[in-house]
Amino acid sequence: MLACTWARGRYVRATKRALIGLSSEWQNGFPLPQTLPGRLHVQDYCRHSCLHTRPATTLSIRSRCFSLRQVMNSRFRSPNVNYSETMSTRSLSTTHPCPQVKTARRLADEVLFPTAVATDRGGVIPTAHLQALQDAGLYGIFSTESVGGSNLSNADRDLIIEALAGGCLTTTFIWQQHAGPAIATALCDGKAHRYAAGLAKGETRGGVAFAHLLRQGAPVLRAEPCSDGWLVSGTAPYITGWGDVDVVLIAARWQDSVVWGIVPGIESETMSASMLELAAVNSSSTAVITFDQHLVTTDDVTSVVSFESWLESYRMGLRANGSLALGVTGRCLSLLGPSDLDDEYATARHRLDTASVDELPAARANASDLCMRSATMLVAASGGGAVASSHHAQLLARQAMFLLVQGQTSEIRHHQLTRTM
Repeated sequence: MLACTWARGRYVRATKRALIGLSSEWQNGFPLPQTLPGRLHVQDYCRHSCLHTRPATTLSIRSRCFSLRQVMNSRFRSPNVNYSETMSTRSLSTTHPCPQVKTARRLADEVLFPTAVATDRGGVIPTAHLQALQDAGLYGIFSTESVGGSNLSNADRDLIIEALAGGCLTTTFIWQQHAGPAIATALCDGKAHRYAAGLAKGETRGGVAFAHLLRQGAPVLRAEPCSDGWLVSGTAPYITGWGDVDVVLIAARWQDSVVWGIVPGIESETMSASMLELAAVNSSSTAVITFDQHLVTTDDVTSVVSFESWLESYRMGLRANGSLALGVTGRCLSLLGPSDLDDEYATARHRLDTASVDELPAARANASDLCMRSATMLVAASGGGAVASSHHAQLLARQAMFLLVQGQTSEIRHHQLTRTM
C-alpha cells in the first residue's frame, strides 16, 4: 500500500512538472523571452509583464522587445540605467575566475528567473531546473575532489548560492540542502562514505533534517542505540525537497550528543511524510517526517558528535545562508534600478564576508532586513500590479518574508527584533 501511494505521488508530481515546463514557455498564448534584463527599470518591467496578457501574435520576440521600447514613455526611463545590463553585471563582475560562478549567474538569468513565477504557482520544481544544475556540475561544489567534487572555496560557494537565489529561491533552496549529505559522506570514515561519489555528481540527490536541533525544549527527534545501529523516533518538522531527493541526512538527539545518519527519501512502515503548505517557496515540497523506531544502521551513520560541538560549528557556518538574502535583494534592486539601497547592498555583503563568528548573527539579521526592505520598495514602486499572482514583486516579497526565519537562530532573532523595535 505504501509503495503504491509513493508511486502514485511521484507520477502526479512528474505530470505537474511537465505541465509547468509547458506553461513556463507559453503563458496566455504568448511565449516568454528566454531572459529578462536584470537591470530593467521597474516601470518598464511592469509594461513588459503587461505584454503577456495580449493575444498571441506572429511577432518575433525581438520585434516585441522593439515594440516595447517604442511604447515606453521617456519619463519612466532613468538616464542612469543601462537597460541592457543584467543583474549579474550590476552587482558582481562577470569576469569572475571561477567558471561555476559564471555558470550559476547565467543559469539564474536565462533559466531560473524567467520561470520563477510559474514555478512558484505550479506547486513543484520543474525537473529541468534541477537537471540543469546537475549538468552544470553545481551539485559537486559541496564535495571534495577526492570523491569527484569541485572543492571550491567557501567564498565561491557563497557567490553561487547568491546568484541562483536571485534566479529562483525555491529551486536554490532545494539544491542547497544537498550540501548536508554531500559534505557529511565525503568526510565520513565509515561505510556511509559510499554515498559520497553519487552525491558529488548529483546522480544521488540529498536533503537534510536538522533544523529542529535549534528548537528550545525537549528534542523532537530522538535516537536510541541498538545492536544494528540506532532506532530513531519522533518528528523532523521540515524536510525540503521531499519527492525530489533520494536520501536525507537526519540528526537525532541522544543524551548530550547528535546522531547523524543517512535515510532513504521515501516513506516506509517506520517513516511517514506529511506535506506542508507554505506561504512562500511552497514548491519546495517541504514535509514533516514522522519516525517510529526507524532503524538507521551503523553503515548509514556518518557521525556522532556532542551537541555543543555541533552548535559551535553551525554558528561558524552562518555565512552561507546569508547568500540567499543577498540573492533576493540583488534581484529586487536590479528591477528597481538605482536606489538608496544600492550602497547598503554592497555593505551587507562586506559585513557577511568579514564578520567574526560572534558578529555573524548581526550580519545575517542585517542582510535579511535589507532583503525585506528591498522587496517592500519593489512592491511600492510597482503599484497595484504587484499584488497580482503573476507579478515578480509579490513573489520576491514573500521570499523575503521566508528568509527572515529560514536558518534563524536565537541570536539572529534577537538582532532582528532589536532592529525592528
